[in-house]
Amino acid sequence: MTDIVAAAPEKASRKKGLLVPLVATLVLGGGGFASSYLGFWSPSGLFAGGEKAPVSTEHMSVEFIDIPTIEIVIPGGRSRSLVLSATIETDTAHKGEVTHLMPRVSDAFTTFLSGVDPTAYDKRGVLEVIRAELVTRTRFVLGEEPVKDLLITEFRFK
Repeated sequence: MTDIVAAAPEKASRKKGLLVPLVATLVLGGGGFASSYLGFWSPSGLFAGGEKAPVSTEHMSVEFIDIPTIEIVIPGGRSRSLVLSATIETDTAHKGEVTHLMPRVSDAFTTFLSGVDPTAYDKRGVLEVIRAELVTRTRFVLGEEPVKDLLITEFRFK
């Protein structure tokens, strides 16, 4: 009989032990919700990290420099010619360098385009291949840093 009486007080202390953490959780959760609702802090701010320093865009301003129009006679019996106009995308810091070396860029383009097989122009996707090769040749002449991109503004057969 003494065993039964001793077991009863354990159940009461177990319920009391669960009540304290439950009340603490509710109070702290309510306080956290209230502080974020009132704008004292943001939960998404915890995951975003610290504020980043503003990036200076002064050296990153975009400049577009036109390449002189290139007209090449395509060899073969059809007597066609290719007209190509393009623009180099660079930044303000490298504009003078790109403008100064423009004759070399035009020469690299003319040399490449005159060496393309005439039947290649009739195939699908030739413009993407030519553009990729012209970007490679432009970066070979000017370097990696000045050339951000090459934009083909005119590609037609005459």
